[in-house]
Amino acid sequence: MSTLRELKGRIGSVASTGKITGAMKMISSAKMHKAELGLKKLLPYRRLVQSVISHLLATECEFTSPLIVERDVKRVGVVVLGSDDGLCGAYNINIFKQLLDILASYKQAYGENVDIDIYPVGKKMARAVRKIASGRTVVKSVGVHPRSSNAEIGEFVEDLKTAFLSGAIDKVDLVYMHFKSVSKQMLSHEQLLPVSYEALCSEGEGGSAANSSCLFEPSPNAIFNSILPLHIMSTMQEVFTENVASENAARVMAMQSASDNASKLLESLQLEYNKLRQQGITTELLDILGGQVEK
Repeated sequence: MSTLRELKGRIGSVASTGKITGAMKMISSAKMHKAELGLKKLLPYRRLVQSVISHLLATECEFTSPLIVERDVKRVGVVVLGSDDGLCGAYNINIFKQLLDILASYKQAYGENVDIDIYPVGKKMARAVRKIASGRTVVKSVGVHPRSSNAEIGEFVEDLKTAFLSGAIDKVDLVYMHFKSVSKQMLSHEQLLPVSYEALCSEGEGGSAANSSCLFEPSPNAIFNSILPLHIMSTMQEVFTENVASENAARVMAMQSASDNASKLLESLQLEYNKLRQQGITTELLDILGGQVEK
């Protein structure tokens, strides 16, 4: 049976844990709201890029760009985003499980001999994917982390574009957690390169039919080739920001769960402490009464 001193120590330890998890929840919540604000700031820029693309696609012109050319897939590049830090529940585990399913789907779609390059973003994800690196699956080192600046993300995007345009890789996909709310994040898998023409059409708001009679300077195709890299960059910026928001949302929920568990455990220990203390008081009273009777 636990002594009063042991129970008191455990109660103090659990109470301290509850305070720590509560503080971490507040910090993660602040970081999540900051990332949400970043997403809102990105939205006008994304809309502007999509508006220009949708107006171009509404014309009768045919567009060509090396960034939209599809070819036989022999090597796939997969950018998978996780977290640098832990204490975010099953966040990284869920993304890693999704990645394993995607890698299996590549082998079914492109054959067992397809080469796969994995670009892990985040220390936790990099550690996880190293376990599956073998044979035709190679883990690449990246110069970015989940909270990289726009300049660092831009360099990373340029490296991916260079590898795609040179033929080193035939396709680049993104695997990340799409942020919906503090209690809901969705696993997402989308193609970055080559840029899907159908995706551009569906993302655009739809240009006016009157665009077919407009004059563009320079040509519509030249404008298209200028705006397409901006579309790729804005997509990657949004994905990185959503990853940070989702990570901190998952950490908020994990810390909330930890705080609730600490509160329940604290109540249980406090009840046990009170019972043991009452039992000790009762025993002392019985000893006193027994001594008086003997006299």
